[in-house]
Amino acid sequence: MKMKFKALASLTVVAATALLFGGCSSNPDSPGLEYMPDMYRSPAIEPYVDYGEIRGRINESVKTELSAMTPPNGTIPYYGTDSATVSLMLPYWRKASMAFKETHGLYGADLSLMDEYMLAAADKNPMRLTADNSEEMLKKGKDLYTAMCQHCHGEKGDGKGPMVASGAYNGVPNYADRASLSDGQMFYSIYYGKGAMGSHSSQLSKKEIWTLVHYVRKFQNPDYGKFDASGNQVMMAAAADSTTIKK
Repeated sequence: MKMKFKALASLTVVAATALLFGGCSSNPDSPGLEYMPDMYRSPAIEPYVDYGEIRGRINESVKTELSAMTPPNGTIPYYGTDSATVSLMLPYWRKASMAFKETHGLYGADLSLMDEYMLAAADKNPMRLTADNSEEMLKKGKDLYTAMCQHCHGEKGDGKGPMVASGAYNGVPNYADRASLSDGQMFYSIYYGKGAMGSHSSQLSKKEIWTLVHYVRKFQNPDYGKFDASGNQVMMAAAADSTTIKK
């Protein structure tokens, strides 16, 4: 009986040792042998996880697919409880014109048969520029412009950015020649794209785009955003207007 017990104990030790060392790996990225991995690895779909390669198994059919599901049309992130901010960040109520489906890749978007760009001429910038917020807003606008626009439109807004100088693009306008455009048309152009410029709606929020519109006005009028001692703006751009009509 003792012999059998010793033999069984020896086999158990050997099996445990083999299991222990067999679960190790020289690969520093490998967790080794996992015991019940579903207890600490979520089986649910997680955003930004490459499900084309899971635990060493490759599935080429899904390697290029997004794991995150597309949010329902018209939904927005949570922006708090401030009604002005929430109203500003609601989905853009103007639609892209039908032609944008082919020229700007807006597949699956709600499109309009009307010339929404011309209708946008009546839209005003809901972000009012004042003596108190002008400096901060224009600084934010400059940061956004440097990151998102300068490579094509140029540091001075003259349409001579590095991408244009390299010959990759041409036909980028000089902002000084576009002073007659309304705030709404400038917003529409950035949001949906215009000419060779693609849509920036996935890269910039509505608040950021309206901030950019203010900064672009500086290229058209150096005095834009300056206020006198009474708090009155020194000079408005020709078509600029900070009165809110609709967001």
